[in-house]
Amino acid sequence: MSITNETELTGIQKASDAVAHTLKSMIEHARVGMSTKELDEYGAEILRRMGANSAPALTYGFPGYTCISVNNEFCHGIPTAERILKEGDLINIDVSAELDGYWADNGCSFVIGKDIHQHEKLVKASKEILQKAISHIRGGVKIADIGHLIETEAKKRGYKVIKNLGGHGVGKSLHEEPDELLNYKNRFDQRRFRKNTVVAIETFISTTSTYATEIEDGWTMVGDKGGFMAQHEHTILITDGYPVILTEQNAIF
Repeated sequence: MSITNETELTGIQKASDAVAHTLKSMIEHARVGMSTKELDEYGAEILRRMGANSAPALTYGFPGYTCISVNNEFCHGIPTAERILKEGDLINIDVSAELDGYWADNGCSFVIGKDIHQHEKLVKASKEILQKAISHIRGGVKIADIGHLIETEAKKRGYKVIKNLGGHGVGKSLHEEPDELLNYKNRFDQRRFRKNTVVAIETFISTTSTYATEIEDGWTMVGDKGGFMAQHEHTILITDGYPVILTEQNAIF
């Protein structure tokens, strides 16, 4: 989406505020002993109160309002009454929504309770790498160069990146051009970020795997070589300088 006037900027900011507030509230609400379905319904009620509609449910018929992935689940986890959160679980919540014709997307991985399985180092790496990537994005910068930065920073910390997941344009629909904002350098990608466009930029930082594969439920993705993954995501507006982080209310940094 390209922002051409104040009305569009206000619209995308309202949608971004809705998903950011919902994500932050869900992270704060998550408790050991709670089911992922209960957590999902809590988030759904917040979206409803803000006048927003769940993007995965609206767009893809996803069987939940938000994606909640636990431990070895990398993304697109289906919330269920049977999946109970436990001490030290690595949780990822991805909240995307539509509000008055505008769409926004954000996500966060975190450890619930005490870090008894030592996931926090991975979570911290994902956050720091996203923050660094965003700081280098501006109009005219090559998309592939940001992918290279993400992978380089992951390797420095002893991690890998997932190569078949990436960020994307967002705004008038959930997934727009530019698509495939990858976490590694695609040397064939000559595209550049454009000023005044909106993208969802996200990290996919992994302990072991480099590809995500879908399991039997048709939604949930896990690593091709197992292990764990942390993801963090912001919807941003690209400028000539530091981007406007439209979802900064989620307070993941």
